[in-house]
Amino acid sequence: MRNAKASMAFIFATVLIDMISIGLIIPVLPVIAGSFSSTQAEHAQAYLLVAGAFGLANFLGSPILGALSDQYGRRPVLLLGFLGLALSFFVTASATALWMLVAVRLVSGAMQANVSVANAYVADITPPAERAKRFGLLGAAFGIGFVLGPATGGLLGSIDLRLPFWVAGSLALVNLAYGYFVLPESLPLDKRRPFDWRTANPISSLKKLAELKGVGVLVVVIGFSALAQFILHSSWVLFTAFKFGWGPRENGWSLFAVGMMSVIVQGWLLPKLLRRFPTPRLVVLALVSSTVTYLGWALAPHAWMLVALIVLNVFGYAATAAIQSIISNSVDATRQGATMGAVSGLNSLMAVLGPLIGPGLLTLVADLPQGDWRIGAPFLLCAALQAVALYFALAYQRQHPISALPQGNSHA
Repeated sequence: MRNAKASMAFIFATVLIDMISIGLIIPVLPVIAGSFSSTQAEHAQAYLLVAGAFGLANFLGSPILGALSDQYGRRPVLLLGFLGLALSFFVTASATALWMLVAVRLVSGAMQANVSVANAYVADITPPAERAKRFGLLGAAFGIGFVLGPATGGLLGSIDLRLPFWVAGSLALVNLAYGYFVLPESLPLDKRRPFDWRTANPISSLKKLAELKGVGVLVVVIGFSALAQFILHSSWVLFTAFKFGWGPRENGWSLFAVGMMSVIVQGWLLPKLLRRFPTPRLVVLALVSSTVTYLGWALAPHAWMLVALIVLNVFGYAATAAIQSIISNSVDATRQGATMGAVSGLNSLMAVLGPLIGPGLLTLVADLPQGDWRIGAPFLLCAALQAVALYFALAYQRQHPISALPQGNSHA
């Protein structure tokens, strides 16, 4: 593309609006699901169904949409995702039964592959040596979205639980219009490849991801880290409600803190970290930081400690961009969409398991008194998962000594 910086600005704005709309609903979706239950254990089970439905559909749909973007371009698949989000938000706002929430999350999960396609878009317009920084900028867009989205969603949810969904759906329509009229296509015709049903399925895409030369061990790191993250995502609002009595407002502000740290680290600090640490070493540091943070959240006796740990987990916010840059640099330009779709597919598989495990564990401890340390059971498991990911990241670093990396790639 003749103007990669302008294109990066376009995709940054697209992801930003997308994440604001998603962030708006995070503090209130578990509460909406709980409105169709009568006990805290039933509340956790209801949210397990809602969150698991999206993850299952996204797991099946992401590699297909990623492969379609390799044939038809990134732009039309992104537009499809925006349309799916808008419809899901509006239907959720109107839901009168739990089955409606589950059904709409299935549909929106199948249509929504914005994360993987946006990553492929960035890979299209960025030379390999610059991809970690560009993925960091994309991560900053996610972070800003989580600064503005959850805090606003918490405030709107304290007025009316369904109001954030109407606002989120409207923002998704804005993104659809923005993408249609402004967002350029990133994938040239000569770099496209035909769609193949034999490979555009989650099992085949995961196999191909595992077969990528030199990064097979990192697939395990991605999988275990993603599982920990999705257990966190699916458990946070319920955990804080059960242990500390938080509502949408408090959860919105806690997620605001997460977003702020993500913006600071990925938008400003990451280039400095990449100059200081080779990418594989940065992944190791990030996993150490995350393991300690999960353990701290699980055992925190006071609510303020949760926010303190969010701020202290500096290295943890750099992990995703660092791992993605290693994966992306291992494939050619014609397979970025399929590869990022496979990464997203792996994440989506974890998004299926996470809501089954996290809220599932919370159903076992939901009736314990507030403040009981056992309510942190999901995060104890997260700490163990991150420790396993750390082991494999160290194995990757041993297999690829920093001194043996090609010139210019040690910080890629």
